[in-house]
Amino acid sequence: MLTQEQQIFEQIKKASNILITFKWSGDAIASALALSLFLKKLDKNVEVVAEKSGPEKLLAILPGYAEIKNSLDNLRNFIISLDITNTKVSQIKYQRGENKLNFIISPKDGWFTEDDIDSGTSGFRHDLIIVLDTPDLETLGRVYDNDTEFFYQTPIINLDHNSTNEGFGQINFVELTAVSTSEIVFSLIDSYSRDLIDEDIATCLLAGMIAETKSFKTNNVTPRALLTASQLMSLGGRREEIVNHLYRSRSLNILKLWGRVLARLLATSDNRLVWSTLSSADFVKTNSTEKDLTDVIDELIISIPQARVIALIYETETSPDGQSETKKKNTNLLLYATKNIDALALSKEFNPTGSKYLAKATVPAPIIEAEKTIIIALEDKLNKLPL
Repeated sequence: MLTQEQQIFEQIKKASNILITFKWSGDAIASALALSLFLKKLDKNVEVVAEKSGPEKLLAILPGYAEIKNSLDNLRNFIISLDITNTKVSQIKYQRGENKLNFIISPKDGWFTEDDIDSGTSGFRHDLIIVLDTPDLETLGRVYDNDTEFFYQTPIINLDHNSTNEGFGQINFVELTAVSTSEIVFSLIDSYSRDLIDEDIATCLLAGMIAETKSFKTNNVTPRALLTASQLMSLGGRREEIVNHLYRSRSLNILKLWGRVLARLLATSDNRLVWSTLSSADFVKTNSTEKDLTDVIDELIISIPQARVIALIYETETSPDGQSETKKKNTNLLLYATKNIDALALSKEFNPTGSKYLAKATVPAPIIEAEKTIIIALEDKLNKLPL
C-alpha cells in the first residue's frame, strides 16, 4: 500500500498542468511559490492562483511572487466543430463584426449545412489541483465560487497543518505537528530528492516558516521546525533577506502607530489577554490606516510571547452617504489568538469574520463602552477554557 507521500507523487507524475491555490497568507504564499518552483523542475506546467486578500506585500521579494494570478482564466476552450466527411474545406477566415465573430469557410466542393456544425467545450485546462494552508474550498473565495464544477471534477491534493482543515481533497496530507505548511512542503520535496531544493526554493520555504512563527517566536515552535529551518539555511535559504523585509522594514507611520498602541496597552493579571485601543484621531495623526494593524499585531506577538489572545479595539470613520463631510464613528475589534484558541469562537457574539487565528468584528457601541463589553466577554470565555 502506498504512503500518502507516494500517492501525492503518483498524482503529480500523471499530471501535466497543475493549479496551485490557497487562502492568502504569508505561509501559504511562500509554500505555494516553493512548490511551483519544484514542480517546474519536474517539467510540469504550473499556475499559481489566489484571491489576494491580505497585506503580505512584504513577501514580494520571493521568486515567482509577481506570477501569482488573482483569478482563474480560460479554464476551458469553446470548440466549434465542422463535419467534413462529405465536403472538404479549401479556406478558413474570420471577421470581427459588431458583437460577433464570423467564421468564413470556403468549401472545396459541395456545401455545408447547419447539420454539419456542432459546438461544445473542451476538458479543463488543469488536470490536478494542489490546495495549500486552506481549511475548506469555500475559503478560496472567487477562485472557487466562479468555477465550482472544476474543483468537483479535478483531483485535489490538500496540504495543511491546521486542525480546522475539513479534508476536502482526494489526498489529504494534514500534519498537525508541523508549525507551517512550508515545513510540510519541505518534507515532501526532501523525501523525493533534496538535490532539487535550490536557493530560491529554500528561501521560499524558510520565508513561510518565519512568517508563520513570527521569526520562531510563537509558542508552538518545535525542535523539528528549528531543524528544518537550519537545513533550509544550509541549502541557501536567504534568512537575512527575509527577516529584513518582514521585520526590519517598518515604516515610520507604523512605528508611530505602534507607539500609541503601547501607550494604552493593558493586560489581565496572567497576561493571557492583552489589549489596546486606538481612536480615529490616532490613525490621522500617524498617517496610517487599519490595514497597518496586522503589522502591529505581529509586533505584539513577538514582544509578548506569553499572550494567548491579543485584541485591538479601534475607531474608524465613514460618511453615511459616501459624500457627506459628517463622519460616523465605528468601533471595530481585531482579535488574534494562538494555535489552540479559536478567535472566531472567542468573539462569536460580535459576529466576526476572518479565520481561527485572526478575526475582525464591528461592535455597535462607542469605543469606551465597547472596550468594557469586549474585554468582559473575552475574559469570561478564556476563564472557561482549559489553558
